[in-house]
Amino acid sequence: MKRFALLLVAALPLAAQVKFSPSAGKIDIEIDGKPFSAFFFGDDAPKPYLHPLRMADGLIVSRHFPMEQVAGETKDHPHHRGLWFTHGDVNKIDFWMNEKSSTPQRTQRGIITAEGTPKVKDGKKRGTIESVHIWKTPEGKPLLREERKMIFHSHPTLRMIDFDVNFVALDTVTWGDTKEGFFAIRLRDELTERKKTGKMISSTGAQTMKEIWGKSFPWVDYSGTAEGKKVGVAILEHPKSFRAPTYWHARDYGLFATNPFGLHDFFNDKTKDGSYKMEPKQSIRFRFRVVLHPEETAQAGIDRLFAEYARTK
Repeated sequence: MKRFALLLVAALPLAAQVKFSPSAGKIDIEIDGKPFSAFFFGDDAPKPYLHPLRMADGLIVSRHFPMEQVAGETKDHPHHRGLWFTHGDVNKIDFWMNEKSSTPQRTQRGIITAEGTPKVKDGKKRGTIESVHIWKTPEGKPLLREERKMIFHSHPTLRMIDFDVNFVALDTVTWGDTKEGFFAIRLRDELTERKKTGKMISSTGAQTMKEIWGKSFPWVDYSGTAEGKKVGVAILEHPKSFRAPTYWHARDYGLFATNPFGLHDFFNDKTKDGSYKMEPKQSIRFRFRVVLHPEETAQAGIDRLFAEYARTK
């Protein structure tokens, strides 16, 4: 009887290791039985974003502000929300600095709304969230349809998210040349170069903001020490992503972003033009993998992880 019971248990399907708990405007994400993050997409969110980002052991690596108030934490750039996609110039409309509290406001603020309810699928080794977001003018005119797929992976020591995002033009649209964009994470203060514990390292071995800001690389890792632990966050760009390898809007105070559009800022040359025009129904696709890892860049094997990601279809 005991042997039969053991065989029965062995035959049962394994419980999902990536689980989602949807609620109004929010989806909580659990990996390997522990909270990882939440996806915010409701009307009260100026843009869709993930917050917070946790390591496999629960350590938070993203800044809390402006979603939460933590004593001693920096409170600059209130538009830096966890992990997000936006851009500072789409038909001269600002989707990057689109929070009502953002100052100074140089252009009109764009609006991003969810179309319907995101689809979620739990999984043993990975789970997915698929969502659609409409980028609109302040008057509500649709400009872009963002079709987003996020894949969350189960792993003993890493936390990995794949982003596959397709933008479809709903009108004639120009992505303007500005450094204010595009795919970004705001790291907690302790991990930053400005706090002296953090360091950026690129795929070529370039180090620090001085060598990485405004340069083009297929991946960059930003690692440091938080709560006495060596941890890092790497952004890997798939070779088939739009304009790969991207340029980096990565700062010593904790902004960690890719941006394929900001050439005249990055080169400090007004003759450069990184803008991109789309006609209605035209689309562009972006693919990134974010890896939260223990240890520093070399020990984490970011080169190997990038090679594995680059081979995915």
